[in-house]
Amino acid sequence: MLYRTHVRLALEERRENFVAFERGLRDEVGATATRLRSLAGKTAAEVRAESGAVAARVSYPSVELERAGGAVVPFGEGWRSHEEARRWALSVLSGRVTFAADGSQVFPGREASVPVAAVQVASFENPHSPEGRYLKDIHFEILTPNQLLDGGRAFENPDQVVSARRFELEAKAVCEFLERHRGWRSEGARAPVAFFDNALLVASRHKDTDILFSKRYAAALSELVALSRETEVPVVGYLDNSYAHDLRGLLEALHRDLPQTSLYDAQILRARAGDEPPLLDSWGDRTIFWHCQRANLAASFFDGRGAPLVGFVYLQTTSDCNPVRLDIPAWVQEAGLLEEVVDAVRAECVVGNGYPYAIETADEAAVMTARDREHFLRAMQDFAAEHSLDFRISRKAASKGRRR
Repeated sequence: MLYRTHVRLALEERRENFVAFERGLRDEVGATATRLRSLAGKTAAEVRAESGAVAARVSYPSVELERAGGAVVPFGEGWRSHEEARRWALSVLSGRVTFAADGSQVFPGREASVPVAAVQVASFENPHSPEGRYLKDIHFEILTPNQLLDGGRAFENPDQVVSARRFELEAKAVCEFLERHRGWRSEGARAPVAFFDNALLVASRHKDTDILFSKRYAAALSELVALSRETEVPVVGYLDNSYAHDLRGLLEALHRDLPQTSLYDAQILRARAGDEPPLLDSWGDRTIFWHCQRANLAASFFDGRGAPLVGFVYLQTTSDCNPVRLDIPAWVQEAGLLEEVVDAVRAECVVGNGYPYAIETADEAAVMTARDREHFLRAMQDFAAEHSLDFRISRKAASKGRRR
């Protein structure tokens, strides 16, 4: 049990450390935000050349930099009540199919005598039409010992196996949606939008075990991004709490005197520099589209000419928190669909009270609770008994299950 009084006393003992850290961070992030503002008035080509983006492998702005006159595209809409906001959201979503997939997993680990795990992925498809019905689907999969063991030995981190399989199934569910709606243009429909509750980019790893799994992640995402382009169905990688630092990397390449820090982009975009408000100050404001490239990105995230296949924008979806990051395939911006897709994200956030309703619904259907974990273990025990398999649960795990 956690005792609130002890927590409070321990925090008070370290108060000066927190105050000093926040003061230093505020100055540092404000100075960096000022450098980002200084991109106003430049062209995307100038920024790309000055930063040496291709050689330095840093992200760079799209041509939206000139159109917007800076790093930010204001939303421009305003409402007097939530009812007005919902009417706007419904006008954006009406007749537009949106989709999201999310997953959860159960891995007993050493509590079970036999390596076994389970993955559950839920999807939610909403046509937003009076005659259409939303669709919910559940895929449940067992991971057997031969999937969790590497040549008879346990992987260094077996959780990676379970997480990778869950990731692949989530990506597969989105790909199936893209295939179903590849003919939306010929049908005269509004652009469908698929939400992927994760990044659309994955970095290369260096450890042997990490390389194995990063290849699986990269393969799933590369297929997803390529299929999005082929079917012309937009997909959005939604990151509610991003720690990416692509913009910081660009600013460090542009300004050699800028010290290398641990700042991340979302902090910079919400920082105040003197009397200046944050770059993303109002609900619905977004950054311009940025082409994303990093030194450790897998080659499959670039086309034959070396151009990035995925970009990103940051979008302010609350009045007080950091912006969310939206990973979006570059073809969406090239096809002139970017603002329509971002509007769909805004509308989903209005309906979901700050979080996309489609992702929220898929998550609710997918989640497996501690009680579900107990049910899974009991079902596994019953299955083992029925088929004369040797499967046991540790006494400690059984005791926790009874007490919690």
